[in-house]
Amino acid sequence: MRKLLSRTAVAALSMAFVTEAMATEWNVSVWGKRRAFTEHVEKLAELVSEKTGGDFTLNISYGGLSKNRENLDGISIGAFEMAQFCAGYHRDKNPSITVLELPFLGVSSLEQEIELSMAVYQHPAAVEDLGRWNATLLMPSPLPQYNLVGLGDAPASLADFAGLSVRATGGIGAAMETVGAVPTSMSATEVRQAMDSGIVKAVAFAPHAHMSFGTIENGTWWTTNLNPGTVNCPVVVNTDAMNDLSDEHREALMSSVDEALAHYVDNYNNATMSAWGPALDERGITQVTFSDDEIAAFKKAAAAPAAAAWIEDNTKRGLPAQELYDMVTGMIASGS
Repeated sequence: MRKLLSRTAVAALSMAFVTEAMATEWNVSVWGKRRAFTEHVEKLAELVSEKTGGDFTLNISYGGLSKNRENLDGISIGAFEMAQFCAGYHRDKNPSITVLELPFLGVSSLEQEIELSMAVYQHPAAVEDLGRWNATLLMPSPLPQYNLVGLGDAPASLADFAGLSVRATGGIGAAMETVGAVPTSMSATEVRQAMDSGIVKAVAFAPHAHMSFGTIENGTWWTTNLNPGTVNCPVVVNTDAMNDLSDEHREALMSSVDEALAHYVDNYNNATMSAWGPALDERGITQVTFSDDEIAAFKKAAAAPAAAAWIEDNTKRGLPAQELYDMVTGMIASGS
């Protein structure tokens, strides 16, 4: 009887060990607080847990694992398994995907932004580029066109941007330079303090970020139709961690991406945008709309030179820059 009990106990302990070994727990590094920008990550965690009966969990940390500008570095050394970052934070580290941040590309919807991003992410050049950081591109964080919230007198024309200090990253910053603004790159979490201290007088963000990071709390004006472009902020996975997943867990993760993105788009288009107009009205923020002629002139001055410079610089890096640019602009022209 004693031998039987011992064997039973050993078997039970072995089964518990196997069950524990089969469970997978990933740490996910994002920043700020839960908002429209992170809803696909939250949904992904929910779906993966459901599909695996809780055997695969994503532990999402808002700033507790890394600074947002260091998330790609954290991925590269395996400090955590998944992270979100924005390409414009460190353009030299991920030049291939910055094609999506060029000004005035003419992207018309979040759905189109997703399609363009996934096409670039799956391009061999982008796979190799991010592979240098042991990172696998999983999904984008699609954002609408950026516009400015600013302090002081509202600009009456684009000429009024001359000398204005603006928080703007990537291609948006390059575009703002063409109208005489002085772009400054800083992370989203630093923006409110920079506005309060006068370091910047205006901030380029998508609507959700203006609400989440408090620029509308002291801003006095908002540009309705500047639309210089957007930023590209992928969610990436540590490649070693991805390769270590069981077939079941990998399928649970990959099969959840489309649903997570659909949830993100629905939330952004409905909950976020329905709150945006009232948020501006409640605070008495002046809405500035520029003439078609001014916007056309802005686009002419910014778009072609930025694209040409991007192609030249990244061709020198060894990237098929013209090919990437032609793919993106071709998809946009065809309505993809």
